Amino acid sequence: MEILSPQQIRESFVNCSRSEAEELPLPPGLHEVDWARREYLGWRDPKLPQRGYVVIPTTDGPVGIVLRASEASMRSHAPSMCGWCQDVHLTNDVWFWSARRAGQSGRNGHTVGTLVCGAFECSANVRRTPPPSYVGFDADRVVEERITGLAERARRFAATVVGARI
Repeated sequence: MEILSPQQIRESFVNCSRSEAEELPLPPGLHEVDWARREYLGWRDPKLPQRGYVVIPTTDGPVGIVLRASEASMRSHAPSMCGWCQDVHLTNDVWFWSARRAGQSGRNGHTVGTLVCGAFECSANVRRTPPPSYVGFDADRVVEERITGLAERARRFAATVVGARI
């Protein structure tokens, strides 16, 4: 992922007003982000635990999305698989996040949703070395495929919010 300035992050949001984007909190530790090891930037709102934010790189530039966690996700700790990193060895919570669609569709109340790690740690999850499955198992190739898959699934979600075809 390319390095983004705070202004670029704020300007990337597609499903909120410009004034809302200017007021949203930036990710903590933004100056410490290892951008080369990120397929998207995600963080939670420290004051509103049900709100999250993601910025996903696309061919048309970064797409920022305001997310809302479902109440059930916050109460339930039933095991689920993240739809983005698809890690089957998760030790963290996976939440159902919904996003208002961009443009008139969102103003009409249309939303989309997905299951994503509650703290947006997908980029770290896909980089964990998987246990060897068989002799000759290529763990590095599996990690690369997981990284590529995460980036693609995140881009697809961004395209759905924007209403674009990828």
